[in-house]
Amino acid sequence: MLYFAYGSNLNLFQMKRRCKDSIFLKKYQLNGYKLNFRSKYRAADIEKNKNSSVPGALFEISKSDEKKLDVYEDYPILYKKLYFPYNNKKVMTYTMVNKTEFRYPTERYLNVVKQGYKDCNLDMNILNKALNKF
Repeated sequence: MLYFAYGSNLNLFQMKRRCKDSIFLKKYQLNGYKLNFRSKYRAADIEKNKNSSVPGALFEISKSDEKKLDVYEDYPILYKKLYFPYNNKKVMTYTMVNKTEFRYPTERYLNVVKQGYKDCNLDMNILNKALNKF
């Protein structure tokens, strides 16, 4: 199955450790959404916004990888699944159930995300824009 990562799972080392069958396919822009950070975990989230797009990566993952991600993402309590079409296939990603206010991420988490942006060759400006909200 296809999975869209936009936060710490962009970090290829972490993603491989978490999901041993995962294969990085390509970087991908999800249009109609914007990046945010929220919840007591100060984690990445996406929310609908017709004028924005979220940089991320498409991965091929196995069923067992999906189960591991479900546990890690605290599905369905913290995150729910969101599906969107890509080349006649269904792509799964996660979005937070409760849209709390912006919370600046911890330095440790942010460093993992930044490394993921480098790993996937993503535009760091969008990440910086999301962080400079307040």
